[in-house]
Order: sequence, then structure tokens, then C-alpha cells
Amino acid sequence: MIFDRASVLLVAFALMGILGLLWAGQALLRRFAPRLQLGNDRLAVESAIMLDARRRLWLVRCNGRRVLLMTGGPADLVIGWLPQAERNAERGACE
Repeated sequence: MIFDRASVLLVAFALMGILGLLWAGQALLRRFAPRLQLGNDRLAVESAIMLDARRRLWLVRCNGRRVLLMTGGPADLVIGWLPQAERNAERGACE
């Protein structure tokens, strides 16, 4: 089959457009995904902080308790669960 130059350019531009839309969608998901909540508020990411190019620190709420997680290194780590008393003190200070 012989394709003319116009049809090849059209296909190339369409492919670039689709790849651009996929890239923009990925950027939006990375930007807003930490704020999304799963289910009926049983599991939610409260915040995320980039520590370096690979590692990220996550504050996750699970069934009303909060846990600090580090991902992206040689192994994912559970730093620890935050005490309930500290959470209640923060809540009282903010209200």
C-alpha cells in the first residue's frame, strides 16, 4: 500500500494528540490523587510529601486512625501509627 504524505502527517498528529491527552491525564491524576478518598471514608490519603526524587511520605487515614508511610525506596515502610491523643489534641486546637 502506498500512503500519501498528507495521510501520514494526519496519523502522526493524531497520535501526538492522543499521547498528549494521556500525558495530561496522568499529570492531573498525580496532582489530585492524594486528595481522593476511597469507599465510605474508611481509607483516605490526607497528605503526601516528596522527600527526594524517589521517596514520598504519606499520611493515610484508615478507619479513623492515621498512619505514616514511606514509599519509593528499596522497600516501602510503615513509619508508625499516630497516637489517638495527639489527634484529639490537634482536632481541639483547630475547632
